[in-house]
Amino acid sequence: MKNEEFATATAKGGIMLRSVMRMLLCAALVAFHSSLFTACSEETEESSEYDNWQARNEVFFASLEDSLAKAPAQWLKLKNYSLDETAETASPSTDYVYAKVIGSGTDTASPMFTDSLRLSYEGRLIPTTNYPAGYVFDGTAYGTYNDATNATTKMVMVQSGYEALIPGWITALLHMHRGDHWRVYIPHQLGYGSDDKTSDGIPPYSTLIFDITLVDFSPAGEALPAWSARQTR
Repeated sequence: MKNEEFATATAKGGIMLRSVMRMLLCAALVAFHSSLFTACSEETEESSEYDNWQARNEVFFASLEDSLAKAPAQWLKLKNYSLDETAETASPSTDYVYAKVIGSGTDTASPMFTDSLRLSYEGRLIPTTNYPAGYVFDGTAYGTYNDATNATTKMVMVQSGYEALIPGWITALLHMHRGDHWRVYIPHQLGYGSDDKTSDGIPPYSTLIFDITLVDFSPAGEALPAWSARQTR
């Protein structure tokens, strides 16, 4: 090859190489910025999920008074079991739990503080962008909450002289009957308060929403009937 042709070919090769390098560099930059944008978006989305969480929960819980006013036959407002029901002084709304009656049993008896309980339940947070029905953090249901297919669990309200359940649960359970299915709304003051339970999916100051079905209960010292026996009663 003549020197002139060789020089021309070399120049063209250099131009092509620089072009390819520029393309690779541009692709790398696009990928980097794209990943950076995705990471920022995910971080923003995660942080916004619980932004102003305490205030949002307080507004949500306060709105339940409107639900009670609109459908008093379907809603209940129950004072914290540890407070005097007959006290004449006004109590803040956070001294109460609200309960929406989803289904009613035929029994008229309610459990005592020391009874053993068999129930099914599902716990959720208030609705958020990513969880419009509320994030489910615990429960005995598999998939959709259904009294016919839920698993059950045994619980007690008091153990070794101390509360074994949060006050909001105890308040509701002391008013329920066998077969009742209630949706219970518990303010953070009667739930986990300002405790950081984010490892369990529950941020501080969370209103707790529980579907609870009371299947059966027995006095202290008396064994609960087997679940299969309860099903065939």
